[in-house]
Amino acid sequence: MTQQYVDMINAAPVYDVAIHSPLDPAPRLSERLANTVLLKREDLQQVFSFKLRGAYNRIIHLSEAERRCGVIAASAGNHAQGVALAAQRLGIEATIVMPRTTPEIKQHAVKSLGATTVLHGNAYDDAYRHAMELVEKQGLTFIHPYDDPLVIAGQGTIGKELLAQRESIDAIFVPVGGGGLIAGIAAYVKTLRPAIKIIGVEPEDAPSMFSALRDDERVRLDQVGIFADGVAVRQVGEEPFRLARDYVDEVILVTTDEICAAIKDIFDDTRSITEPAGALAVAGLKKYVGEKSVQGQTLIAVDSGANMNFDRLRHVAERAELGERRELLFAATIPERPGSFRKFCEAIGTRGITEFNYRYADPSQAHIFVGVQLHGGESEKQALFGQLDTAGYPYMDMTDNEMAKLHIRYMVGGRVDGVEHECLYRFEFPERPGALLRFLNHMGAHWNISLFHYRNHGADYGRVLVGMQVPPDEEPMLQRFLDEIGYRYWDETDNPANALFLSGTGQ
Repeated sequence: MTQQYVDMINAAPVYDVAIHSPLDPAPRLSERLANTVLLKREDLQQVFSFKLRGAYNRIIHLSEAERRCGVIAASAGNHAQGVALAAQRLGIEATIVMPRTTPEIKQHAVKSLGATTVLHGNAYDDAYRHAMELVEKQGLTFIHPYDDPLVIAGQGTIGKELLAQRESIDAIFVPVGGGGLIAGIAAYVKTLRPAIKIIGVEPEDAPSMFSALRDDERVRLDQVGIFADGVAVRQVGEEPFRLARDYVDEVILVTTDEICAAIKDIFDDTRSITEPAGALAVAGLKKYVGEKSVQGQTLIAVDSGANMNFDRLRHVAERAELGERRELLFAATIPERPGSFRKFCEAIGTRGITEFNYRYADPSQAHIFVGVQLHGGESEKQALFGQLDTAGYPYMDMTDNEMAKLHIRYMVGGRVDGVEHECLYRFEFPERPGALLRFLNHMGAHWNISLFHYRNHGADYGRVLVGMQVPPDEEPMLQRFLDEIGYRYWDETDNPANALFLSGTGQ
């Protein structure tokens, strides 16, 4: 049966629409991991993903009668564009059923390829059911995104290219959603080069293939996470699962933070921006190297797509350093008195501070949310916590606390009453190691800090919002401080946002 797949893959005419995607080196990642890392650049296909391979191979095999009736697919993403392009090239009418929640940019991409879009329901399952109703009513042929031998064979042409592009390969890492891509690659590669490991990668919150292989049956997940929406599939296909049981060596699960770190790794080496599902393979490859301690091997990651929603880039940038364990987030408690901020920063030392969130809440102690750059991973984190223990500061690691990372960091404090003589200033200062501590040293212990927010965004300048309790008779001293420190500043005390969200009056 597997030889049949090899024959189907060899015969698949996908290059009517697809390119032989390059196998690009990832030099920075290779040096860091002490292995040769190569990226199979399916993000460079004309619809920015591998999906056009399987869609075209399925549609070109339709009978004349089926072509006259047209095709239909249910998809909000890459499969929709693959079907639309394949149908356009073959002169076949295509209908794509998409959830109403599909971003307009994706709707436009499908329409620009000549397909008719039908918006139905709020989720993929709603769109799928409606598509099947249209199949019955209009006699359309449904083009499945992964559970079809011809689709699997089309995706398997990637495996064929890899063996032609590289003689020595130790492992191939493949993102897994419904399983069509890994099934096609595995069927081809394992038949011709069985020593090569085929390793699937899934998000921790969408482990459909991992669960199926573990339980030796196709598990239907109650729910899946949607950050990596290209692989957000509740149940793998029947045929992909059958092939995966025989030819997939293992499946690795990765976190959202690890996916974000992989997106940054790919950008650093290629200056391209990959969608979350497209970066899965790199995230899994990194985890595999870390857990197995392999060195000197040739490892390939399939970069499966680049249909990134632009509004996700902020989230990716925030979480990439956490995923790489280059940033530590923690909560700490310090005394509520003048100079305590400065002493706390001295306990941290010269490490780069990426974030400081604080708002006066209690006359005796303050809870702060802190981000610190790490260069030594877990050992440096433990060393820092040891310094905090020695200095007597209670702390709590928040690096893996999802609620803290998503919400609490932006909600620290809020509006409070009873903060006398508070003035609010916004500062800009050149961003370099120790800049924040220098700022606090200049301020000294003259005034109690009642609010503090700082976030290093990787720019040339740090931006800080500071609330200080300055009695009226000390305002000349405050002005001297502002003049001497030499940083750009703005008095935001009378800013309407202060009254609305930070001050006790809310007026």
